[in-house]
Amino acid sequence: MSLLILLVLPFVGSAVAALLPTNARNLDSVWAALVALAVALPLALLYPEVAAGGVVVERLAWLPSLGLDLVVRLDGFAWMFAMLVAGMGLLVILYARYYLSAEDPAARFYSLLLGFMGAMLGVVVSGNLLQMVVFWELTSVFSFLLIGYWTHRRDARRGARMAFTVTATGGLALLAGVLLLGHVVGSYELDEVLAAGDVVRQHALYPWILVLVLAGALTKSAQFPFHFWLPHAMAAPTPVSAYLHSATMVKAGVFLLARMWPVLSGTEPWFWIVGGAGLATLLLGAWAAMFQNDLKALLAYSTISHLGLITLLLGLDSPVAAVAAVFHMMNHATFKASLFMSVGIIDHETGTRDMRRLDGLFRCMPITGTLAIVACAAMAGVPLLNGFLSKEMFFAETVFVGANPAVRIGLPVAATLAGIFAVVYSLRFGHDVFFGPEPRDLPREPHEPVRWMRVPVELLVAACIAVGTLPALVIGPLLETAARPVVGGTLPEYSLAIWHGLNTPLVMSAVALAGGLIIYLSYAEAFKRRPRRGAPLVGRYDGRVVFERTLAWTTGLARNALRVAGTRRLQPQLLAMVGAAGLTGLASALVVPLEWGDRARIPAAPGFVLLWAVGCACAVGAAFQAKYHRLAALTMLGVVGLALCITFAWFSAPDLALTQLAVEVVTVVLFLLGLRWLPKRLQDEAPGTGARARWRRRRDFVIALAIGTGLAALSFALLTRHAPLSISPYYLENAKPLGGGTNVVNVMLVDFRAFDTLGEITVLGIVGITVYALLRRFRPPREVIHRPTQQQLVAPDGPSDLAEDSDGGVAAQRYLEVPAVLVRLLLPVAGVFAVHLFLRGHDEPGGGFVAGLVVSIAFIAQYMVSGTRWVEERMALQPPRWIAVGLLVALATGLGSLWFGYPFLTTHTAHLPLPGLGTLHLPSATLFDLGVFAVVVGSTLLLLTALAHQSLRAQRRPGAAREEA
Repeated sequence: MSLLILLVLPFVGSAVAALLPTNARNLDSVWAALVALAVALPLALLYPEVAAGGVVVERLAWLPSLGLDLVVRLDGFAWMFAMLVAGMGLLVILYARYYLSAEDPAARFYSLLLGFMGAMLGVVVSGNLLQMVVFWELTSVFSFLLIGYWTHRRDARRGARMAFTVTATGGLALLAGVLLLGHVVGSYELDEVLAAGDVVRQHALYPWILVLVLAGALTKSAQFPFHFWLPHAMAAPTPVSAYLHSATMVKAGVFLLARMWPVLSGTEPWFWIVGGAGLATLLLGAWAAMFQNDLKALLAYSTISHLGLITLLLGLDSPVAAVAAVFHMMNHATFKASLFMSVGIIDHETGTRDMRRLDGLFRCMPITGTLAIVACAAMAGVPLLNGFLSKEMFFAETVFVGANPAVRIGLPVAATLAGIFAVVYSLRFGHDVFFGPEPRDLPREPHEPVRWMRVPVELLVAACIAVGTLPALVIGPLLETAARPVVGGTLPEYSLAIWHGLNTPLVMSAVALAGGLIIYLSYAEAFKRRPRRGAPLVGRYDGRVVFERTLAWTTGLARNALRVAGTRRLQPQLLAMVGAAGLTGLASALVVPLEWGDRARIPAAPGFVLLWAVGCACAVGAAFQAKYHRLAALTMLGVVGLALCITFAWFSAPDLALTQLAVEVVTVVLFLLGLRWLPKRLQDEAPGTGARARWRRRRDFVIALAIGTGLAALSFALLTRHAPLSISPYYLENAKPLGGGTNVVNVMLVDFRAFDTLGEITVLGIVGITVYALLRRFRPPREVIHRPTQQQLVAPDGPSDLAEDSDGGVAAQRYLEVPAVLVRLLLPVAGVFAVHLFLRGHDEPGGGFVAGLVVSIAFIAQYMVSGTRWVEERMALQPPRWIAVGLLVALATGLGSLWFGYPFLTTHTAHLPLPGLGTLHLPSATLFDLGVFAVVVGSTLLLLTALAHQSLRAQRRPGAAREEA
């Protein structure tokens, strides 16, 4: 199966899962499991190829000129991580089926989980660094949604916000680092970057690249000083913790460190920053884990510590240490995921995770207890389990590291100390929970879970035992496959033997086990009696407090800046913006003198001069009347727009003229709907402010005149100069041969710059939905909720087409009956005209945008004349669906070109002979233009009808007419 299909499959599965019934746990879990299995099996079949040193690469042309091709690259290291993502995801899906309660929205959970799986797969198999950053940030988004899955819990919402803020900020730093790295290497392709290690390390930008990339990696893997977010993310459901916080998301940071190891390692800054952060995290996490009484908090801090161990190994600049880091990534995922699932079983069957209340559970849950104890032993580094082997390799690397004497002595001591702490917190989990007196006063009667809920834990614990007893046979080939790309293709000498003789690493392990056992036996009761959550010595330095204080300080700073620099009145804001723009233009004119060009002048036509004289007079009049006579100002503003339309047509720009005319109509309607809800302003309402108001208006007139004169001068200077670097000749010459159309403007929009247009219609749809959502909470002011004067003067029982029925009954059909008949007759005519504009748009003036505006005008005219209720009882327009369908059609058009092997949004023109009609010119861009048409219709209607709906809200308001009277 294609790697690209494997990458897309989880996202498709996520979208389908979101549409499944939310309470159908069996259906939802089976679908998610099938998707994960469909990803894992083809990946497993690729093992022989990557084990032989091969690299599977698939490329999809996207924006080759910017280095933005969609590249999927699978080497041994990426294969190992991809299998971890898919395989662990399958186990978590099975486990979650029995963990989630009947009240939990299962469809949303599995949809988010599959979406995260796709994002994580994208991180590990990306062959382009910019593409990897996109998926990197997607993991932050999906983790935010998964951590906050229980939206009713305040700790879940806060933990999700904290995790997202920290990791997404690190992702922005990573983006900056990747941009610098691509600039240095000359490419964002991973293969070229990995081959340019010497160039990168010798470049002057290397320190900046290193710091920015490490900021992204360390925040993602919760390394000091960014470790504080992970314990608070434990508010997520346990399946989320087992998947994200043991095997996938928190591993993304160390994955990046290992991926960039051939490029960025081997320098003093790398050693001290990466090694220092790893060592501090290793000790800090292990120390804090010993004092936790919440089982998930204990596992969270132990995860931080083990991630620090991996980071420290990668910082030691040793190929064997890098192999050990890869080995521990695999081992840690197995025993830590099994422990998280064991905690979930304990919580699920007893109702608590508080170790101060849990005792003697082995009597009630012997199988779960056995599995959890074995996993704890693996976490502590007990022989014959997988954790022991990678811990021994870690101890060996700390002993043989070549550095100054302080590092040579201090590093083994610190590693042994961390090993002692690991034994202590592992004993606290394994012994305190399962041994001791019988459990009493638990929220639920403890018992073993259902059989299938325990199966994932059994498989993971079996893996811990198999790797620990037969490492060379079980894990040896996989480790070689995964570690070879990390160290640059040539593996160093290392051994996975269980017994290496009596040596320093073995002594360190013995000291760690014995020391941990002694400390636990000495302080076991004291650990349980501690009421405080924080660890001694470091408890007062709470990263959460620092984070929240920083957020509060930033919010306060923004609020103060807004109070000082902002205002609720629009006029001062516009004055500041226009003044700043004018001063900037004046300063540039002083640097580069404004001079006229030498292009030949065209004699002024009397008709054109008269047109602009009328337009200018109306513009001044609109500004003069805008305060107290808004309708007159709007009328004159419409004349200005009409003058602009005629100007476009005069200068042979019919497309612009047609579009401007349609936009002008929509704008006038928008203003009319908005003016309906503005309170009336009277000239004599504030007599004391007359002099100040006149002074302000004169000031604004002078500023407007100056800015307008400056813009006119600038425009004239540009129009009288030659444009030797103009891009227009390219479009004029290639519109027909490359775009298949003679209407250059439309070909630019739907072909040459179709990607821009896709972004623009996406923004247009977002704006429409946002305005609609905002206006749903808007209520008209009291003083404007009344019927127009002409309706108030009509007798209640008198026949008149002015008597609107607010309930939408029979009388509503008589409201403005003559105009209503006319606009209803106009609707099919406007539809035919829109189809005409749409179909001719590729070769003649027209296109999807202007056709969409024409249809929108025809629909909104029905609202204006017949009333909102009358129209919506007879037409279900559903503007959001227009937006959704339009975006999907536009996106599907671009993906269609990818399907046929062409770059995204590539246009193909077909000429279909039709009997009696001749040859039909049908470019594929017509489908894209159809998406533009639908989005324009949906967004315009959504904006305008959102204002039209205010009349319904005014009628629903109790006592509004009585208050007005």
